[in-house]
Amino acid sequence: MVSIFRGYRNWMKKLKPSPPDEPMTGHTLWYTRCPVPSPLGLAVQLGWLDEAFQKAGVAVQSVLDSPQQSVRGSHFSHHLPWSVRQGGNIPALWARAHGASTRLLGLSWTDEFQAIITVGNTHIGQARDLRGRRLALPRRPSDQIDFHGATALKGIWSALTTAGLDLKDVELVDCTNHETALLATTQANLFGLRRRQPYFQELAALAKGEADAMFVKGAEGIFIANLIGAQLVVQTGQHPDPIIRVNNGCPRTLTVDNALVQERPDIVARLVSLVDRAGQWADEHPADTLRFVAREMGCSEEAVLASNGPDLHTTLGLGLIQEQVDALAFFQHFLFEHDFIPNDFSVTDWVYLTA
Repeated sequence: MVSIFRGYRNWMKKLKPSPPDEPMTGHTLWYTRCPVPSPLGLAVQLGWLDEAFQKAGVAVQSVLDSPQQSVRGSHFSHHLPWSVRQGGNIPALWARAHGASTRLLGLSWTDEFQAIITVGNTHIGQARDLRGRRLALPRRPSDQIDFHGATALKGIWSALTTAGLDLKDVELVDCTNHETALLATTQANLFGLRRRQPYFQELAALAKGEADAMFVKGAEGIFIANLIGAQLVVQTGQHPDPIIRVNNGCPRTLTVDNALVQERPDIVARLVSLVDRAGQWADEHPADTLRFVAREMGCSEEAVLASNGPDLHTTLGLGLIQEQVDALAFFQHFLFEHDFIPNDFSVTDWVYLTA
């Protein structure tokens, strides 16, 4: 991956950061990340985030570990001052489109399994066979952000595009789930897990004969496809065109609120350097990286390998490659066109400190 860090490092050389032991009473750096492969997640698991900022006199707290729902909600809305987030890009784009004062520091692009699957004797063997068929589409009307629906719709669009088809060529079957996203909460029917596995509404639609095919992604998608003995229709996660591959998990955005950028750019520089270091560590520790990512995702190492491939450890760097920024901009406009975000905006202008 071509790194942005030449530009960042030139910028950081011009900074006059506060001494490491300068106290910063009253300030807390809030962090949050999705349960996905990310260098920020690695830095947290390795203990580097606490260590690096304690030396700067900055208290570090997890958004999702807060007992207050108003704080945990910042995982999606990014409303907390002095906060950083890395994870799926849809919440980051949604927050920006709703006026959140954030800046994009970099992208981590880790390709993953993305596919349309079917079951039974549907006679759907390839993407072109989807014409006129019913595709399950998850809908989460009770959620602040319907990123499940947006992710699936983009996955369906990508699959159809590979065969010269469009969304108008298929019937989308709404699979509505009125549960809300669970943020660091517990429910008896989760049986001790942190969150419910996705796809159960779409699976029910397939089982009832209400839909012919569905979209799945990532290690969880691999597990589901394996569980039901699915037939693969088309896989787009390794497609050579990033416009086809771009989705909620590709790329994963590292964003920070603008208050931190304005008040303490040296802290932002420290953060970028730390995430950069975590990506370099991953490149040198493939087995440990796989283990840490599987732990982060709550999946088996086997499923992560099947989804992300044996080179996972080489893909956790932070970058701002123009091709990837352009793909993210395309996806942002896709979300706007399909009413998942309220406003169109310039992803390029959102970027902070490009090389």
